[in-house]
Amino acid sequence: MTRKAALITGGSRGIGAAIAERLAAAGWDLTISARGAETLESTAARLRAAGGRVEVVPADMTDEAAIAGLIEAHTTAYGRCDALVVNAGMGVMGSVADFPVRRFDKLYQVNVRAPFLLMQGMLPTLRATAGDRGAAKVIAISSITAVYPEPNLTAYGATKAALASMCETFNLEESVRGVSATSICPGYVDTDMSEWTKGAIPADEMIAGADVAAIAYAVTELGRYAVLPQAVLTRPGDNLHRA
Repeated sequence: MTRKAALITGGSRGIGAAIAERLAAAGWDLTISARGAETLESTAARLRAAGGRVEVVPADMTDEAAIAGLIEAHTTAYGRCDALVVNAGMGVMGSVADFPVRRFDKLYQVNVRAPFLLMQGMLPTLRATAGDRGAAKVIAISSITAVYPEPNLTAYGATKAALASMCETFNLEESVRGVSATSICPGYVDTDMSEWTKGAIPADEMIAGADVAAIAYAVTELGRYAVLPQAVLTRPGDNLHRA
């Protein structure tokens, strides 16, 4: 059988690495991408221990040419894409009153524009992989702030809401071809990105990266006629509607 292949952005650590580990353990071949080549190579070495192929493509999500190069590299390497995992993202806090517009522009570039370019650029390969009877999935790591607002996360939440909306409309256009998108919207996950709040929320009370990876893997197991537009993953207790 032909091995399945996935392209994962932000794949060197955190949620992206957790998803990569889950897919590698299931026998997938991978392309992982992030900005730092050294960390990517270290992660790739660990993933290859599962016995699969892992391509490493450093890319900055603010660089359109780099995104195009990433798309070409994955397609050339594998000729298929069973799952595009759009995980690379940027998180910045700040109130509406004094949030710099230039910072909002960069948030939009990384969290919305880059995913759009990836989804658009990989679409021919996703369609070809799905074929007439199969399925291919786009998995976008959004945020619970796309669904439930948090103070001082107006700009961040807006970009993540845009990403979730993009998945919804993508499904209207592409799901009939066997290609569907799911936005996974977790609360605080125990990663480096959440380090700033671990004084108030202990790491062991945050969502584990492996739990997000479990949802992502479950999405890849869905068939052509099962479309999951969104999955909200929250923490227990009185945090159900908060990050």
